[in-house]
Amino acid sequence: MFKRNLVDQLKKRMLEKRLFMQTVIGPRQTGKTTAILQVLESLSTPHHFISADDPVLVSPEWLRNEWERVRLMQKQSGKEIILVIDEVQKIPRWQSMVKLLWDEDTRKKIPLKVILSGSSSLLIQKGLNESMAGRFEVLFCPHWNYRECKAAFKYSLDDFLFFGGYPGAAKLKDDLERWVRYIGSSIVEPVISRDILQMEEVRKPALLRSLFTLGASYSAQELSYTKILGQLMDAGNTVTIAHYLELLHHANILCGLPKYSANKIRSRQSSPRFMVYDTSLLIWAAGASRKRYMEIPETRGHLVESAVGAYLLARGKEEGFSVYWWREREKEVDFVIERGTANLTAIEVKSGRVKNTGGSIEFLKQYPHALSLIVGSENCSLEEFLSGKIPLFK
Repeated sequence: MFKRNLVDQLKKRMLEKRLFMQTVIGPRQTGKTTAILQVLESLSTPHHFISADDPVLVSPEWLRNEWERVRLMQKQSGKEIILVIDEVQKIPRWQSMVKLLWDEDTRKKIPLKVILSGSSSLLIQKGLNESMAGRFEVLFCPHWNYRECKAAFKYSLDDFLFFGGYPGAAKLKDDLERWVRYIGSSIVEPVISRDILQMEEVRKPALLRSLFTLGASYSAQELSYTKILGQLMDAGNTVTIAHYLELLHHANILCGLPKYSANKIRSRQSSPRFMVYDTSLLIWAAGASRKRYMEIPETRGHLVESAVGAYLLARGKEEGFSVYWWREREKEVDFVIERGTANLTAIEVKSGRVKNTGGSIEFLKQYPHALSLIVGSENCSLEEFLSGKIPLFK
């Protein structure tokens, strides 16, 4: 079975002295539970795996009983033990109970290590931010990248561009109709109906769904809020659209890349450039035509740029940098990434579609300390870039 980097990262932390809970978050259907099980299988440390998948049985009291069971196992064995709580966000008030039990173990010096995970990274992040400060570390489980899909599923570059990085969908790539149904029913709908709508009070669910479909189909393109409202059937306003787009961003399916500016207020107020977190979402939303996206330069260009953007978004979450785009008059840069105040890179993508050129030159005039990359050039091929072989910063 293929092992992702996450397996080694989590295993290393489980071998360390007990310091923090480890929280594995990321998009649905990207292999979080599989990675955790691989870690447990590779360790000699005793473990107890529980899942909160049954909404009838789970409660804070159920969680306490399971935790006490593990404490008893530890006391009887005299060894460290690992407790895994999968789908933790489905337990009512889970954050208060986990905090209470973890702090009790810390005071009593009980060597019980804890891994939390779940399919709703939105709900988990909200719980962590509310009351778990200083008690956890986060490991992000992103969509599978090109290097992983090539090794695990024998994807060609074109396969990866079209089918994206959901491992469960890979076995359906030879049956496009089934693949489309899987993306819609197993990924898009659960994210919207369970993750977002269960977490937030969304007054216009139909508008949220329409915004996702519109934004995903326009991935790698800029739309003003006025144009967005004009293309959506349900009435809304700019504030509502911006809020819904933020929810989709936290759910790891769609975001609006802000325009880069040294003035961060101007950056937040700019029109968004839509960007999917995985190219399969663009294909699903826009109509799964391989001929259209592989052979027509304009649409292939948007697909290639979306693949680069999704790759940058995933690495940004793991490595702590922000992703933007930039334009001044007719000069444009596809992506700008920034880490801290000293690391800045302008990235142009030669994707085959016709667009304004010379953006990087103008950008470097204004930000001379920046690095410039041209993906698709002789020194930086698309395949090398998506395989992680090109350094992103100086």
